[in-house]
Amino acid sequence: METEAKTYHKYLDGVFIVMPAKDEAPRIASVIKQTQMQGYCNIVVVNDGSEDDTAQIAENLGASVINHPINLGAGAATQTGIDFALTQDAKVIVTIDADQQHFPDDIDLIVKRLVDKDADIVIGSRFLNRDNKIPFIRIIYNKIGNLLTFMFTGMVVTDSQSGMKAFKAGFAEKSKLHANGYEFCVEIFKHVHKNQSKMVEVPIKVSYHRDSMAKGQNFMSGVRMVGRMVKSIF
Repeated sequence: METEAKTYHKYLDGVFIVMPAKDEAPRIASVIKQTQMQGYCNIVVVNDGSEDDTAQIAENLGASVINHPINLGAGAATQTGIDFALTQDAKVIVTIDADQQHFPDDIDLIVKRLVDKDADIVIGSRFLNRDNKIPFIRIIYNKIGNLLTFMFTGMVVTDSQSGMKAFKAGFAEKSKLHANGYEFCVEIFKHVHKNQSKMVEVPIKVSYHRDSMAKGQNFMSGVRMVGRMVKSIF
């Protein structure tokens, strides 16, 4: 057990936490503080065109902040954070939402599974944890996302739209995201399939509240996502 712990904890200094954020001033401080309490200090907040104090709050708490002058989208913000982490010699990159949907104490779980399974990428799945109370509309969106993922990549997954992932730097370097919107989630699985990368899913906790429900995917953004994906093929 002691050897396993050492093998895992040697990665901590090389783990970078990437948080795309748009107008998350009321919530982001809690996410950053809880992440730091888990021992992760390399926190990268990508301020994606926020009109509130998201950037200032993150900077005051010691996070590295990268600003998009205008809102570019979840995919673009994620790639910006990944690019920065790679310039800082990151060994492992974890993405987590800044809206308190995810629980920072699950970061240990997904990073440890990445190491233990020698995987290239670990997906935190909301749907593998039966204790999660997930709104019906989110279940529908995810099922559609899973179907699209299968259609476009041939891969079967339980949570194609998860914002909580961990992956090795090597995977990130050869899996650059070009999609600015939420279709980047499916694009990641295209890279997994194309590069024959090893992927693992693990159950994570989630919490939904009014603000988190107002963000993320909705019907129209889903329609636009499908349109962009079809266009990218042709």
